Amino acid sequence: MSAALPHGIPNNSGDQQSRGVDSSGVEFPKNDPSGKLIVALDVSSAAAAQKIVAAVGDSALTYKVGMQLYTAEGPQVVRDLVASGRRVFLDLKYHDIPNTVASAVHEAAKLGVSMLTVHAAGGSKMLKAAVDAARSSNPNLIILAVTVLTSLDKEQLDKVGFRGTVHEEVLRLAALALDNGCKGIVTSARETAAVRAGLGHNFAIVTPGVRPPGSAHADQARVATPAEAIAAGATHIVVGRPITEATDPAAEARSILAQIS
Repeated sequence: MSAALPHGIPNNSGDQQSRGVDSSGVEFPKNDPSGKLIVALDVSSAAAAQKIVAAVGDSALTYKVGMQLYTAEGPQVVRDLVASGRRVFLDLKYHDIPNTVASAVHEAAKLGVSMLTVHAAGGSKMLKAAVDAARSSNPNLIILAVTVLTSLDKEQLDKVGFRGTVHEEVLRLAALALDNGCKGIVTSARETAAVRAGLGHNFAIVTPGVRPPGSAHADQARVATPAEAIAAGATHIVVGRPITEATDPAAEARSILAQIS
């Protein structure tokens, strides 16, 4: 059995030896679909997160730490995941003035996160500040720009004053992010094929709002199955509740991996 690190996260650092790098510059395990799966730790305590990580085991190497868990537990939960050999996708969606975002990215880089999110709507100066901070702190850190949240549909976009369709907004914001040095974007699978067709393949696309066939959509408006997301061009899919609330998280994760193999 692997040694336990602080807070009970089992060590998985040996898996890093089998990793490669895809065309977007993002690391992934060679010939292993587990590199495409990001498990969302949308829970309110480190203890709950530890149980999920232990239950999922080797079926995933990357875990999303979002606002709920980070607010509840702070940076230590990130440090523990990194120390155990896991990759951390820090999903705090920075959106502020350029200097503040740059400072936050610098601190995140010191934690050892592999990927983090900023809002593309923050504009060119903010995006460039985030990218420059990452390059100076950790050149391997992937800055992902969130385009249009998967909870939003055309009606909601209209209400907040966005122009155009969801597809048009995603493409516009994705182009802005890539032009300012971001190594990838976050968008739903419904827009992924259009993004690939319009902007190419040399960047990561992380797709949330992924639900296995038959799963409830919950608060997501634009969803897809794991297979649909990968087929559309996603490099990574984010799956939360279908795995974390499953009776057997490991079995559910294996089922999803089978769908994207």
